[in-house]
Amino acid sequence: MNLSKLSLSIFTASIAFLIGACESKVMEKKDERPPNILFIMADDHAYQAISAYGHGLNETPNIDRIAQEGAIFTRATVTNSICAPSRAVLLTGKHSFINGKVDNVQPFDWEQDNFPKLLQANGYQTALIGKIHLDGLPTGFDYSMVLPGQGNYYNPDFLVNGEKKRFEGYVTDITTDEALKWLDQGRDKDKPFVLMYHQKAPHRNWKPAPEYLTLYDDKDFTPPASFFDQETGYAGRGTAARTQEMEIDGEAGWGHDFKMVIDPHGDSTGFDKELRRFTPEQLAQWNAAYDPKNEAFKKAFGQGDESTFSVEKKREIAHWKFNRYIKDYLRTIRSVDDGVGEVLDYLEANGLAENTIVVYTSDQGFYLGEHGWFDKRFMYEQSFRTPLLIRYPKEIKPGVTIDKLVQNLDFAPTFLDYAGVDVPKEMQGESFRKLVSGESDEWRDAVYYTYYEYPSVHMVKRHYGVATERYKLMHFYYDIDEWEMYDLKTDPAEMHNIYDDPRYSDVRATMHERLKALREKYGDSDANDKKYLDAYMEVYTKRNN
Repeated sequence: MNLSKLSLSIFTASIAFLIGACESKVMEKKDERPPNILFIMADDHAYQAISAYGHGLNETPNIDRIAQEGAIFTRATVTNSICAPSRAVLLTGKHSFINGKVDNVQPFDWEQDNFPKLLQANGYQTALIGKIHLDGLPTGFDYSMVLPGQGNYYNPDFLVNGEKKRFEGYVTDITTDEALKWLDQGRDKDKPFVLMYHQKAPHRNWKPAPEYLTLYDDKDFTPPASFFDQETGYAGRGTAARTQEMEIDGEAGWGHDFKMVIDPHGDSTGFDKELRRFTPEQLAQWNAAYDPKNEAFKKAFGQGDESTFSVEKKREIAHWKFNRYIKDYLRTIRSVDDGVGEVLDYLEANGLAENTIVVYTSDQGFYLGEHGWFDKRFMYEQSFRTPLLIRYPKEIKPGVTIDKLVQNLDFAPTFLDYAGVDVPKEMQGESFRKLVSGESDEWRDAVYYTYYEYPSVHMVKRHYGVATERYKLMHFYYDIDEWEMYDLKTDPAEMHNIYDDPRYSDVRATMHERLKALREKYGDSDANDKKYLDAYMEVYTKRNN
């Protein structure tokens, strides 16, 4: 080879090396791009109604995919089991008494920091689509399309960047379609994104989509073992359990909850007013599904004086009510699961799955007939616990189970950690990134809970408490002064208050110490309780005078 050819060969090789090095750097830079975050939240979705949790009620194959391809949390809990306060906690990473949103009455201050704001300031594009249940224009989002208040199942209004617009159709499907539309057309694809995709369902009053109006018609669901708890007067529990107003066979209404326009006594329920929102086609489908079922019930049980019914007949009616409730509840979840599948498929089809953190959770748990109840609010397990599933292929192995006491308080610091953004000192939660990746097993061994909205709908008394992996201590206050303690190992259904049991005196003393320590750690106090009670009662008194 002559000198000129050798020089050319060396030059060519050098250029190839430099190009390869540059391509390597580009690929490296691309691989270092912060992860996208898809935060899926349903409203009142009980962990018992996700098939990955193994309760056998229903099938949720798409939600289950997140657990199969990632991690499932078995002891995830909330700090305050009611809609708006829970959402304020997840946004701010601060307890209700710190962020100010302690109940559904007090306003939420959007001026305070939240994790979308911090991610937005660090190069993320952010969107909120669906339900948030916090008054005011959401801040921290490049795009928001939210339901005003609770929203409607059929033909809902949305506030699109603050402007009210009505959409024809079913709210779950619309929320999914708009989330997909934003992912495909609305975002800047050169930026990492945060999409908070939040469904209204399965919030009360559980109106199913047209295609699922008759789902489960051929099935009879068996109520939980504690369903007839009220027949014992809630023996073993305290005043709070006895005086609540959330019984399926009690406070649930013939119209709003059981979907009857005319009740079994021949009286109007007012449910026809809710049906006025439907289009003629929607109404025809609805009536075709519900009218025959309602008439069959009336024919079977008659219109007599219920006080004269036998115990057996009363139980049959309660059983029917439970089935009407649970079927409608599960029907709405079927649409939620469909939407999760569509969004997961979009991520896969567009090469986004590997670098996207997908979270599925609820704003709290829910009673599916346990103790005869629906709704939430209590620190008892079914409302205190919440489903939590997370997938992130880069760090989380498939099929991981986490039994630690993670809370909704931890979402904000966890997302910031994944994004490489400093967590503000005022955030009270902890990042569970290392826990779920398997890098560390260290975690808190106790969590703190508060509930404030009383007197109000469902009449669940004010209380606060501490929970460890085995025990739970609660203090009900304001118009009563009662303590309850439960051993979740021997009594997972929380049927026997052991607070005054001398065999647990040492445990009780330890739990009181833990409670005191957590109240001090998080900045809570009796003075806080009084401040928020006074603020609530001022509004409550005005509304009821």
